[in-house]
Amino acid sequence: MPRARALGFAPGILPPGPLNAITDVAGVRVGQVTLTEGEGIRTGVTAIHAHADNPYLHRVPAGLFAFNGFGKMAGVSQIQELGEIETPIVLTNTLAVGRAMEALVDWTLALPGCEAVRSLNAVVGETNDGRLNDIRARGVTAAHVRAALDAAAGGPVAEGSVGAGTGTMAFGWKGGIGTASRVLPDSLGGWTLGVLVQANYGGALVMDGLPVGRLLGKHYLTEHVAPARAEGPALQADADGSVMVVVATDAPLSDRNLQRVARRAMGGIARTGAAFSDGSGDYALAVSTHPEVRRTPEHRRRALAVPDLPNGLCSPLFVAAIEATEEAVLNALTMATTVESRIAGRRAIGRALPIDRVAALRAGPGQPAR
Repeated sequence: MPRARALGFAPGILPPGPLNAITDVAGVRVGQVTLTEGEGIRTGVTAIHAHADNPYLHRVPAGLFAFNGFGKMAGVSQIQELGEIETPIVLTNTLAVGRAMEALVDWTLALPGCEAVRSLNAVVGETNDGRLNDIRARGVTAAHVRAALDAAAGGPVAEGSVGAGTGTMAFGWKGGIGTASRVLPDSLGGWTLGVLVQANYGGALVMDGLPVGRLLGKHYLTEHVAPARAEGPALQADADGSVMVVVATDAPLSDRNLQRVARRAMGGIARTGAAFSDGSGDYALAVSTHPEVRRTPEHRRRALAVPDLPNGLCSPLFVAAIEATEEAVLNALTMATTVESRIAGRRAIGRALPIDRVAALRAGPGQPAR
């Protein structure tokens, strides 16, 4: 399956990094476990490490924004209070959050230097993949979470129907994991910002300004404004679901400005045509990997001067967050493959975005050339 850029969709004005992935931010690593078992298990785990050091001892500043809080994200209150994370970030399905927390605790406590740790804030995000996954079967185990944590690596990131995106849907088509990045020019600091999304939400899909959902007649409220043709057992467009956005940057940002970056990431979700429905949990978590802003043991023992990019220099990073988030969602959709399952006798199909039809729309009369 092609990434969005191969189809001519290149949102925004800033250039991507070499991989156009969250791993363009130095030190960031991603590990994934995909579970496709029997007729109904279609789920998985995606783990993101901010750096290669002990995450508890070398905490990174973090900012969180919940656009709509219908979610079960773990670790939220401590992030809001202290502005930092002390574990890797794990994404999975709604009913696996508890097991993921337990696995994160076990994994982190076993690290050298954590022998005396007695409190730990595990950070776990989720979306509900129950339309394609037999979520009540609780297929994700602690072993799967630990495997994703241990598999984390730099380089290209698998996208589409993988990891925590194995069973997700977006805009009535198969959703999944997507990633993208942006690099600021040297005149603006040369910072890199990367995004990874778990896309499982709805609305009326817009791809780089092209109203794909409306043109294909498949979007939220279709049955009320222009009844769509039946697609058999394929899942119809819905607004409910959720999206998790993880943003990483090497810019030296405070937790306060990271919260501002996280808030702007939702601008990218809005650009894709999101409905931000009552039943959607829409979260963005942003972290800075810059070595000088880490909350290291030395920083916690002594009051050391820490660099902090001034407010007025953050606006280009806001643009980067919007653009990379939008493109990450498009990559999740274009890279996803059709997934079929049977849950309690019910057959469900999450069909992949019809790439040929989308490409034809992109090349159609009146569409700008790329």
